[in-house]
Amino acid sequence: MLYIVMLSLFGAALGFPADFEEAIPVAEPEPGVNWAVLIAGSTGWGNYRHQADVCHAYQILHRNGIPDERIVVMMADDLAHNIRNPTKGMIINHPDGKDVYHGVPKDYTRFDVTAKNFLRVLKGDREGVAGIGSGKVIQSGPHDNVFVYYTDHGAPGIVAMPHGGMLHADDLVTTLKEMHQENKFSKLVFYLESCESGSMFDKLLPDNINIFATTAANGKESSYACYMDKKRKTYLGDLYSVNWMEDTDVESVQKETLQQQFEKVKMLTNRSHVQEYGDMNLKNDIIGQYQGTTNFPSTPLPAYRQVPHDAVPSPDVPLAILNLRLETAESEEERQAVLAELKEELNLRTSIAQTMRDIVTMVTDDADMAEDILVNHHRDITARTCYKAAVNYFHDKCYDLSQHEHALRHMYALVNLCEEQVPLDSVTAAMDSVC
Repeated sequence: MLYIVMLSLFGAALGFPADFEEAIPVAEPEPGVNWAVLIAGSTGWGNYRHQADVCHAYQILHRNGIPDERIVVMMADDLAHNIRNPTKGMIINHPDGKDVYHGVPKDYTRFDVTAKNFLRVLKGDREGVAGIGSGKVIQSGPHDNVFVYYTDHGAPGIVAMPHGGMLHADDLVTTLKEMHQENKFSKLVFYLESCESGSMFDKLLPDNINIFATTAANGKESSYACYMDKKRKTYLGDLYSVNWMEDTDVESVQKETLQQQFEKVKMLTNRSHVQEYGDMNLKNDIIGQYQGTTNFPSTPLPAYRQVPHDAVPSPDVPLAILNLRLETAESEEERQAVLAELKEELNLRTSIAQTMRDIVTMVTDDADMAEDILVNHHRDITARTCYKAAVNYFHDKCYDLSQHEHALRHMYALVNLCEEQVPLDSVTAAMDSVC
């Protein structure tokens, strides 16, 4: 500033014009752009809601000015033309909702939707995804904002992926830290829908790296599905997800702040405890800095018709869908087929529970200790190396956690074994024996 004043006085003495100071070039902050990653980590008609959520999120970002070349979409893409879809080529996210599938980029689908590819996309690792899907990655820089939205199943310290194993909390947060260190963003906002989703960030995400995250639930509880559709016989959305998206749809993204949206979603998501993590200073930012492009002339949509959410815990969704199909069966043959599926689902749940009980009993050789490990759902994860290895081994040896969602309900037992400092090789040996 002193330099500019001296130049101004010097210019006046030499008879330079009065606007001499304005003519001096002053470095302006380089304008940034917005990037986004949207990912649904499940497959199948019973998990319709996850891809419907992601498709709706894409429509929001697209309508608010983020171009497709800066939106990466990862989803199985097995719904629009599914044999069970009564409206072929369409996906909806609300009982009165319009099609949200049209125009959605298919960057990574089916077997390309993995934890490794997701982290590569976040880090901008084009070589890592060469020849995979569209090859599109987040090529953000120090002036850019990034929005990440993930929806699927979860368990303590993990969220599911359709293929290739789980996404672990420490791998995710390590990647986010690396992105910050490498100046891959100015600010980053992460919305996460899954059971135990808070455990992905709690005590892990720093509060000083310009990242703000919200989750559908704390680290000890389920998230909730909503909008059971009797025509499609599946749930159309997830409670936390539809609450934030329907809010963005009807509000001005140039006025509403992250704080205001968080408070609304927290109040409306009344079956679980919506959480926030990271840098709370970002909460004063408008949502348009992440879910759109600043100053883009978007117009809010008309308010949605209020309909019951019919929210159910995510682990209960398969049974709720089977019960609806049983109630609406149009023939005795159809009814018997659904009853057979219901019996198979209940038997599978019993088998998974017994498998974990056998593993814990074998490795502890102590009935009281085994019972405590099997019923205690409330320990925090501190022995992360042990837990990560145990989860991966169970996934490979016992049940594929991507395909057997109910097995995720028993991962807390592995948390407890590791927290009790049971040797990892004893745990894996028990899995070898039982599975």
